[in-house]
Amino acid sequence: MRKLSPSIGIYVGLVTTLAFLATVSTFLPQGTYLPLQELPASKPVIALVNALTMLVLYGGLGYIGLRLAQKVGFAEVWDAEVSNRQRFLIPASIGVGLGIFFVLADAVFSRLHSLGPLPHPPFPTSLVASAVAGIGEEIVFRLFFISFFTWLVSHVILKKKWEVEVFWAVAVFSALAFAAGHIPSVMILSGLNMVNDMPFALLAEIFLLNGVLSLFAAYYFRKYGFLAAVGIHFWTNIIWHVVYGLF
Repeated sequence: MRKLSPSIGIYVGLVTTLAFLATVSTFLPQGTYLPLQELPASKPVIALVNALTMLVLYGGLGYIGLRLAQKVGFAEVWDAEVSNRQRFLIPASIGVGLGIFFVLADAVFSRLHSLGPLPHPPFPTSLVASAVAGIGEEIVFRLFFISFFTWLVSHVILKKKWEVEVFWAVAVFSALAFAAGHIPSVMILSGLNMVNDMPFALLAEIFLLNGVLSLFAAYYFRKYGFLAAVGIHFWTNIIWHVVYGLF
């Protein structure tokens, strides 16, 4: 029987944790973070759908990304050449720094329009949401998106030419897609019907904050592995959503 590699084992653990936390979050208070509306189904049904989505869709995309990341030479999830300081401590420090940057930037941008600061989920939902986003969004936008398109362009189309340049181009597109993906939720929470109704300062804040986070996560994902990207995202959210959200 073939022994499971540490990277695959850790990845399976992350996806299982993601599915569990997504299920738990369904039953936690949402406060004013979500608009008041009737749920499309009962909470147990929504929880089951969330869990299956994380296991099947996110898990499947991430596994593809995991395999392709090896092909393009990215660090493995548990890479023997990466120290725990590089894998955990440095990403945590960067995440805390980015979280502080988010707080300061929001204080400035929120004064440039009438919608006020960006919203945060209530505690303890914010804690669970920080982990769900840290794992789930990194699976989609870094592990799958960057690995797949870097492999497709640099290895398949360009025959292993300009690998570094292709990586950074893909990382920028990943950052833009990641930021754009936050626009619909901000519109709903702000009571806006069209993107054109959003103040330019609010749009600029969304792209700045999410773009900066994305580029840091992309670089550390490539150099130190997927756990480093998850750590940056998670600790940024802890400062931004949990600590700052309490105030």
